[in-house]
Amino acid sequence: MNKNNLISIVGPTAIGKTTLAIAIAKHYKTEIISADSRQFYKEMSIGTAVPSPEELASVPHHFIQHKSIFEEYTVGDFEREAIEKLAKLFEDNDIVVMVGGSGLYVDAIKDGLDNFPPIDPEIRETLNQTLKTEGILSLQERLKILDMDYYHQVDLNNPHRLIRALEVCIGSGLPYTSFLKQKKTKRNFSTITIAINAEREIIYDRINQRVDIMMEQGLLEEALSLKEQQSLNALQTVGYRELFNYFKGGFDLDTAIAEIKKNTRRFAKRQLTWLRKKEDIIWVDYNYDLNGVLRRIEQECNRQ
Repeated sequence: MNKNNLISIVGPTAIGKTTLAIAIAKHYKTEIISADSRQFYKEMSIGTAVPSPEELASVPHHFIQHKSIFEEYTVGDFEREAIEKLAKLFEDNDIVVMVGGSGLYVDAIKDGLDNFPPIDPEIRETLNQTLKTEGILSLQERLKILDMDYYHQVDLNNPHRLIRALEVCIGSGLPYTSFLKQKKTKRNFSTITIAINAEREIIYDRINQRVDIMMEQGLLEEALSLKEQQSLNALQTVGYRELFNYFKGGFDLDTAIAEIKKNTRRFAKRQLTWLRKKEDIIWVDYNYDLNGVLRRIEQECNRQ
């Protein structure tokens, strides 16, 4: 093994990515970079399924709870900082592990960011006004018309992602997806992607269990402590939005919990849609044999 390799662990939410990432990192005596954009923020622990203190202590982790929700932190910021961190880690390790379910952030490290045309800022202002006056459904419907492919990939409940896609569609006259992956950035490491999967019923059951555990751990209280900041970009995420709606009287608590489960299942479905379009992915069952996974990694490393 004479080349740097990044082992990227991906898969739908609640499938067990953290457990596998830690096992691989321990085996290679290396460190972990998180590409889960929900876990960047120190004020959000329970609702983002941040690894436990024991897990974090077992292997060095980077890019977990290193920012505040009050700080602006873009995928571009993450790409720059993570590439710098990887360069340092590869000085002492041939292998580094990356784990996370945020496709845009994973792709930014593997292939670099896409180049988008300059967009008139007034378009974004108009879309933000549309969100306020007509609601998120109007943005969803417009994206469905302008870029059906991205409509099926994006988190439809994230207004910031919708507005970003729409402003590119409107400003350029072309679908947002037409600008994706036009040219890959050359990296000084190879990426080996391991995707964990399971039958849909198993994934959904694991999601439902995770949400119940989060509620037992205090997700309601965590969301209540963040209620005054609910308009911030970092909090436009499943698990918090539904509880904010409950606090406003839009749902009763049981309905809010059911909505969290439903929206998380939808998110998992989109994650799998994104993954299935990728090439060169090693798929493993959620009930994997660790030694078998390690053998596959060795085979891939030796091919590089």
